[in-house]
Amino acid sequence: MAKKIVVVNAGPRAGFNTDTLLKEAAKGCEDAGAEVVRYDLFKLERYTGCISCFGCKKEQNKGHCI
Repeated sequence: MAKKIVVVNAGPRAGFNTDTLLKEAAKGCEDAGAEVVRYDLFKLERYTGCISCFGCKKEQNKGHCI
């Protein structure tokens, strides 16, 4: 019986550190024979939060979410 692994990505930017780390970990699990299911929170309709757009870092918006 194969192990079932659930991967939850809460990082907002595809291809950056969190996403890359999770992809590599999931690949290792799959290579070992596990079944992997992945969820990206920022692709879910009901999930809201910082999307790491860095708009709040711009001088005109300093410290405020845009």
